[in-house]
Amino acid sequence: MKHRAVKRRSVVLGLGATAGVAAVGGIALSAQASGGTSTSSSSDAGSLAFDPDAYTELTTTVTDTAGAEHAVTYHFWKAITYVAKPVDATYQSLNVSVPVEIDGTAVDASNAPILFANSVGGYMPSSVADATGIGAGGMGGGMGGGAPSGAPSASASASASASASASAPGANGNTNATGGALSSNQLLALAAGYVVVEPGARGRTLKNSAGEYYGVAPAAIVDLKAAVRYVRANKGVIPGDTDRIVSAGTSAGGALSSLLGASGDSPLYAEYLEELGAADASDAIFATGAWCPITDLEHADGSYEWNWGGNALSTGKQVDQTVSKALQSQFAEYQAGLKLKGLNGFGALNARNYDEYLVEQYLEPSATTYLAALSDTARETYLAANTFITWKNGRAGFSWADFLTHVGARKKNTPAFDAFDLSAGENNEFGKGTVISRHFTAYSLKNDTTGLTAKRLDSDIPEMLRLMNPMYFLADKPNAGRSKHWWIRLGTKDSDTSLTVSANIAAAANGLGDDVNHLYYWDQGHGANTDPGDFITWIAKVTGHKAKTGGKVKK
Repeated sequence: MKHRAVKRRSVVLGLGATAGVAAVGGIALSAQASGGTSTSSSSDAGSLAFDPDAYTELTTTVTDTAGAEHAVTYHFWKAITYVAKPVDATYQSLNVSVPVEIDGTAVDASNAPILFANSVGGYMPSSVADATGIGAGGMGGGMGGGAPSGAPSASASASASASASASAPGANGNTNATGGALSSNQLLALAAGYVVVEPGARGRTLKNSAGEYYGVAPAAIVDLKAAVRYVRANKGVIPGDTDRIVSAGTSAGGALSSLLGASGDSPLYAEYLEELGAADASDAIFATGAWCPITDLEHADGSYEWNWGGNALSTGKQVDQTVSKALQSQFAEYQAGLKLKGLNGFGALNARNYDEYLVEQYLEPSATTYLAALSDTARETYLAANTFITWKNGRAGFSWADFLTHVGARKKNTPAFDAFDLSAGENNEFGKGTVISRHFTAYSLKNDTTGLTAKRLDSDIPEMLRLMNPMYFLADKPNAGRSKHWWIRLGTKDSDTSLTVSANIAAAANGLGDDVNHLYYWDQGHGANTDPGDFITWIAKVTGHKAKTGGKVKK
């Protein structure tokens, strides 16, 4: 039976190639709700049972990079509260999208991988409550930080980009308005026959009527864990293979995705999950996708200065070099203590050789891939404009110093994360009660400029840092319940954080014997995701997924 469409929205995105039932790349999306809507789309807040009949049937047209259109019909479950005792169900809810037909062929997604894609950016609130279909959630209202409520625009238009930049420091044309992921991965996964779960989560700017901040650390990771538990508790009822959950996130969302993968089933979160009435199930995931993760926050100021300390701000002004050098010394001590070894037999990583490691392992290969893909004329033009690069036998070469000059202005002042004046978003992330922002490093507390007189960090800060840092579960005390497959990406011109942050995650996971797929996008900035199709293919590879299709669907 055909139904007349009652809603329509359209999105245009430029993406790479992918694999699966429908091999889709660059996509143009138009989705409409069909008339075949079941009963309530939201579950009762006190029930953690998934209602298999509470969906709306939607259709989406996906155009691949070759220009071929693929019609996708999917079932959409909206705003399911995933904990029994929510603090704020607007954020503590998730959406589920399940493909049932692609190009007129029935699709059985009952055992397909589950893409668990968060849209968190800037550790801000993320809600899917107002979404009208897949990929339309991500931003939350009532955030106090100025980000608009409702669904983000997934069009990378100039106006959307300008609006995003005004909403959050990490936002740009690669991200939603809070600096989190766009919907590329979700849409491609759906068209490949995967189940897509999009969870909301509380964020740092949420404040109740008593003036208390209820979305600060560790709220976001606790919420995402609770959402995973909800999915896994409904095994056999919710479509998809609940033992093959693959997370994805960008920026702060990438940090949370990394943390979700590293901390699976850790008992450190038990009391927080119990307070919310989370399902009694595992919160471990199978694989992790993380783009430009803003994490390892207690060491992020030092790593940032090690990386970008000599680069001037966009104004041309240099940051305080006394502070920068002090933080660089802290990074050297921290890095030595990690005792990590680089990939491909590089050896021990330390502050003296990390520049060499980044150039050899990531930056030169990234530039080589980029240049090799250009036409001869385009390559000659690029090399003429960037004479610091040598091109010999199909390989790019350059020095670390020349690379830093090529990147240019650094994004952040010093300290970049624990600001002396408590102005950074991360200061807010570690707020507590009615206190909007707190220091989380002893160095910044000692150099506080707001008039604080405390000599020591608040007693709960060490615990909060452990709960928010994937390195604790990878390098400090390796967690047996962690994800064993890692997809990590970062732009080479991303100075929102240090290039060492994602490289350390990769080195730590690799040192534990995990499967690590990590590379940098040449000349790309924060939030870049230039190979989403490859990510979809990687999911099929690591999960062993083979699409199940039936016959043509009769209309």
